[in-house]
Amino acid sequence: MKTYDLNLLRILDAVLTAGSVTAAAERLHLSVPATSHALTRLREVMGDPLLVRAGRRLVPTPRAQALREPIARLLADAHGLVSRSDSSTLESIERRFVVRAPDGIAITYGGALAELLQQAMPRAQLQFLPEVHDEASALREGRVDIDVGNFEPSDPEAQVVDLLVQRQVALVHSGHPLAAAPVTARRYVGHAHVAVLTRNRTAAPVDRALMALGLARRIVVTVAHANVAPIVAARSELVATIGDHTARAIAPTFGLKVPPLPFVNEPEPLRMVWHPRHTGDAAHAWLREAMLRVIVGEPAAARLLARAVAARQRRTATARHKRMAATKRA
Repeated sequence: MKTYDLNLLRILDAVLTAGSVTAAAERLHLSVPATSHALTRLREVMGDPLLVRAGRRLVPTPRAQALREPIARLLADAHGLVSRSDSSTLESIERRFVVRAPDGIAITYGGALAELLQQAMPRAQLQFLPEVHDEASALREGRVDIDVGNFEPSDPEAQVVDLLVQRQVALVHSGHPLAAAPVTARRYVGHAHVAVLTRNRTAAPVDRALMALGLARRIVVTVAHANVAPIVAARSELVATIGDHTARAIAPTFGLKVPPLPFVNEPEPLRMVWHPRHTGDAAHAWLREAMLRVIVGEPAAARLLARAVAARQRRTATARHKRMAATKRA
């Protein structure tokens, strides 16, 4: 049986991620000629060009696309085999964790997460990034460690845990007409609104509910971040509409009222998503568990983690059965 240098897979993963031999060489701390030679060797081993020139970038062939996720999982598993996961090693980790999430996550839970991080990993940092509406590749490329939001992951290999369910509510200043009486759909659309730009520009649940009733909001201002809308509402006659968990955390700061919207029945699941390359990483696993504990509480966190593990095992078993079936057909 032929044997190959498994470091070639690490180089292929870097080139696929970076889309450039030069960028991959920098990431791996190798010379460009060495990286280029490794790519040539990979093409011989795989019997496929793997990456072809398209302008200034290299684009993957279908064969390379099919290899991307299995290689990422293999490298993650290999890293897990050699990395020590005992809690004592966390104290020496110097790392910046990047979490992309709605602003309300940082406002509501950022302080508690920072305290836990300082206790477990005093040399580590936590950076929150705002939601970027057209950056689905950030997890795959390693620029974001954890993605949190109300969205459906575009990557079928993404690891997902549903944290909680939010329902949309209104936010108005204490003297606003909607603060004093029950909010009906017609009363709601009778006022001007400040809207929050949703990820991927999809319609918000409140707009879908109103559309079903033949109604629509009169939006006069649209903002990029959910924490901006309550400030606008506090200083104007505009109505802001955001998730209930975030709304109730922010409302006291600005003296806002939070009337429910009984005509909106569609809940929004708040999801935590990460790339499978991080599943076996001890520090990343600690951060995931810390976020679960802070956001949903200890008992619920344990249940959600168990469900995530079971779902991952089911996906792995399904993929294994498909490979076996394909091998038998061949």
